[in-house]
Parts: sequence; C-alpha cells; structure tokens
Amino acid sequence: MPQSFELNCVKLENGLFNERSAINRKYLMELDSVCLLQNFYIEAGIIIPGYHIITDPGAAKLHWGWEAPNCQLRGHFLGHWLSAASFLIANTNDSELKVKLDYIVDELERCQKLNGGKWIGSFPEKYFKILETDRYIWSPQYTMHKTLLGLMHAYEYAKNQKALEILNNAALWFVEWTDRMKKECPSAIHKGEEGGMLEVWANLYGITKKEEYKKILEAYYEPALFEKLTKGNDPLTNIHCNATIPHAHGAAKMYEITKDKKWLDILNAFWDCAVTKRNYYATGSMNAGEYWIPPKKQAAFMGDRNQEFCTVYNMVRLADYLYKFTGDKKYCDYIELNLYNGFLAQQNKESGMPTYFLPMQAGSYKTWGTKTRDFWCCHGSMVQSQTIYPSLCYYEGENGEVIINQYIPSTLKDEEKGVSLKQTCGMKYYYDAALFDETSDGLMSRWLIKFNISSSKETVLKFRIPDWISSEPVVKINEAPCSSLKKENGYIVLSKKWDNDEISIFFPSKVSFVFCDDEKNLAALRDGPIVLAGMCDADEGLYLEKGAETPESILTPHLEHIYTSYPWLQNTYRTKNQPKNFEFKPLYEVKDEKYTLYFTIKK
Repeated sequence: MPQSFELNCVKLENGLFNERSAINRKYLMELDSVCLLQNFYIEAGIIIPGYHIITDPGAAKLHWGWEAPNCQLRGHFLGHWLSAASFLIANTNDSELKVKLDYIVDELERCQKLNGGKWIGSFPEKYFKILETDRYIWSPQYTMHKTLLGLMHAYEYAKNQKALEILNNAALWFVEWTDRMKKECPSAIHKGEEGGMLEVWANLYGITKKEEYKKILEAYYEPALFEKLTKGNDPLTNIHCNATIPHAHGAAKMYEITKDKKWLDILNAFWDCAVTKRNYYATGSMNAGEYWIPPKKQAAFMGDRNQEFCTVYNMVRLADYLYKFTGDKKYCDYIELNLYNGFLAQQNKESGMPTYFLPMQAGSYKTWGTKTRDFWCCHGSMVQSQTIYPSLCYYEGENGEVIINQYIPSTLKDEEKGVSLKQTCGMKYYYDAALFDETSDGLMSRWLIKFNISSSKETVLKFRIPDWISSEPVVKINEAPCSSLKKENGYIVLSKKWDNDEISIFFPSKVSFVFCDDEKNLAALRDGPIVLAGMCDADEGLYLEKGAETPESILTPHLEHIYTSYPWLQNTYRTKNQPKNFEFKPLYEVKDEKYTLYFTIKK
C-alpha cells in the first residue's frame, strides 16, 4: 500500500499553497494561549489573571462565538489548534509553535490534575450525564473528540510525551464510562456526535497496545450504519454529513490496524454511497445545510448553505485513507478538485479566515469568519486543512517507487531512501499572479510542471495523469522529448538512476461544462480542476451558437502586458458574443465580490 513520506521530508516552495499555509501559520501564532485555554481553565476552577470580574464584556479579550463560556461546544477549537500546530512542527521544525504547544499541553495537564486526574474536558462531566436522558445537549462527544485527537497529534507529530500521558488518563475515564453505559444506557454512547471516537481510540490502541482500550473500541462500533452501507442501502441521504464521515475515518483506522477486510468493505461502501452514486457539485461537495443531498439532485438543493467546509476537509481525509489502501488514483483526483475549490476557495486569501458554507446559488457571496469572535466548527477544520498539503504530494509505493500525486511546488528529500526532488511550476510566480516570462518556456500554462531529481540508485517515478487532461501529456527529460511513454493505472512511469535530471511535464487542459444531473441545461465551468466563478450577481445565461457548443467558443483569456514580463492571470477569462459580457476567474480568488457558479446554457 502507498504511504506518505514523513512530514519532515517534504517542504512547500513558493506558490499559492505555500502562501495560504503561511497565512494560516501566522494566525496560529497570533492567537493568545490563555484565550485558547480559557474554557479548560474555567472548568478546572483556575482564575484567569485579570478576569476574576469582567466589568466590560465587550472589551474582554476572551474568545467568543462557539468558544464563549456559555456555549455548549466551547473548547473544541483548541483540539484543532493542537493538531494544526503539531503538523507544522513535524513538517518545518517550527520552534516558536513548539514552545507555544508545549506550554498549552503543560496547562492541560494542570487542568486534568485539578479535575481529579482523568477528566480533560472544557465543559462539565455532567454533559455526558445528560446523554443518558432525553434532554438536548450540543455534541459533547464531538467537542471531546477534538481535544483527544489534538493531544494524539501533539504526541505523534510534535513529540510531546506529556500529551500521551494526558490522553491515557482521559482514556481511563472513558473505559469506566462506556463500561457503565453498556449496562445502564447503551444508547448514550452513540449520542452527542460521537462519530470520531472510534478513530481516536483505535489510534491510541495501535500506539499503546493496552487491552483495556479494546473495550472502548467495541463500545464505539457503529453496527447500524455500517450494516446498511455494506448491504448497498443509502443511510446517508438527508443525514448530517459531518456526523457520519468520522465513522468512516474510524473504520479506516481499524483497517489500518487490523488489516481485516470487513473494514475496507465498509469504507468502499461508504465511498460508493457518498460519492459515486450521489455525484457532486462542480467543486466536489455534495451537501446542503450540513446534510447529504439526495443522489444526483444538485440543482434542487442549490442555495446559500452548500459545501460546509468540515465536510470538504473530512472527505479529503477519507480519500487519502482510501488511496493508501487501494492505490487507486481516482481518490487523488478527488482530493485535487477539493484542494482548489474547497481548501483554497473557502479560505480568505488575505486574513486566512474560513467561510462556513460555499453558496452555489446565483449572486452569492462568501461570509468570512472573524479571528476571535466566531470559531465555527469549520474554523477548526480550516486551520488543520492548510497544514496537510505536504502529506498529500508524495507517496512511497510498496516497491520503493516515488509517486507524485499533487502538483504543488515543493521539495522532497529523503536521505535514508536516497531521493531528492524539487517540483516547480513552469510559470514564474510573483505574489498572487503567475507570470509568464518571455525568455522562459514557450508554454503559457500553470500545468507545465518541472522536476529536478537525484537518486542514489535506480528509482521508479510515477506521475499522476489528472482526470481532466484534454489530450496526451508532453514529457521531456533534460529537454529531450519522450517519444513513447509508459503508462500504468493512470500514471506516467519513468525509471533510471537520476543525476540531477530535469523532467518537464505539460498536462494540456481546457475549460469544460459540468452539468447538474437533475437539470441538464444548468452548468458550471471548470478549467482543469479549477472551478470558475462568474463575476455577476445573476444567472445571465450562456449563449452558444450551433456548431460551436464548447466553452472555448464564448471565452477569451484575460491577458495584459506589463513592462518586460507577460503576466497571465491564471485561469481568468472574459465572455464574448453574449448579451452581457462579464469575467470568469478562479473561485479561490473570489473574496468579497458577488459571484455565480451555475449558468443556464442556451443555444
């Protein structure tokens, strides 16, 4: 099975993804540690300096929104913060983040001791008692899962041993609680949005091999959902997306640990139900108002609450699991689609803040979160999402081959395996624009990818051929064209002992229509994997002439000359021959403007 390279082997290079990651890292650092811990302090009875009495709530420095002390979901964001910081520490050896993370873990240990040595919640233990009743309580297991997973990542990636000790103590609380619930109220275990618990406890069992943790695993097994899936039924339609995807993550972790095929069968059935049979919007999402839309009903559910970002992030995580288990490149194609039209499109390119939903209806706009006053669930998944790009770029195959799956400017250097690789975009990159220099390659496309590679022995390289490619890829090695290409399961395969060789690959792309299944004349435009947003506040319709019924017939690239370089606003177009002409640009470049994604195609 393919495996990601260690995080410290991959570094992002100058480009769009590195910029977005840097904005995210800056935000992680600027958040106040005391405010991140505020709800854990309150639960442990620790008086926050200066906050014994708050005389002016409006001026208080406390985090608010879903992190406010009166919100039942309070404390969830710190777990996301720990996970995001841990990935960056493992990737870049970030000493500033490491100091901040270690301090936070120390304070969590302090809180746990004051709570009696086991409880590490940001809310009272009685919230779990409410799960035994018919009273409403807002997702205490979801909130606790974020804290537990954050501690897990702090141990795994930031090498904080104390985080594992806190986690083990918390596990004792859950062993006792689940044992009691099995006898007194079994249904309580499956309330409070518990979906992610199976994954975190399976991971802890995999690390510690402690037999008592098997009891927790058995308690959080979800037989009803899994059984319906494997029987070919649809238990997802009109069900909360982000409450069900974590169950699949748990099944993935169980397969990873046990290699029992039943777990892989569950995963395949989940993907078939959630993606293959359901289909998705042009961006890659398949939800409205946080719920799975019925299969192939994109137009019917188009509105201002599509594409919850947590769903995007967690489906990418699931796709990554499935790629590692199967080696099927379709999961990497899906990931690429969601990186551009979810990870980038739902992050504010200046502030780094998320938009909870990505509206699909005509004349939409993105509603951005604030830095300290919202803390939606998507706020947490966003800070994590911008840290996982390095883990998605390169994989090692079972026979030692290097697999290139995402075309993101980056370097791979694994001294143990004797491989060094640098990936760059053939177009020059300055700030937010890709610039085409007239003295460089004659191809004006962001899909001209260059690789400089060295290896200590003969090494097989496998380059993913994107599913959006419009014609045969063009490959050169040290400027010499490859007359015949070896292709294998959707990959270009090259093999030799590499001695600082340069490989250039050009993937031809074109703009295509992506039609709704339930309204055949309603379509979005996608340039390669990049969804284009029309800069207009209504569905103006797109008029095609008979015999010229392709997007290229109504679009012209938006180009400018500036001094000695030839800037190309990548994937930007203007319409032509329309009653009202307007601009199309990448959805991820849209900030505060109104936009329209789907247009009525008229002939």
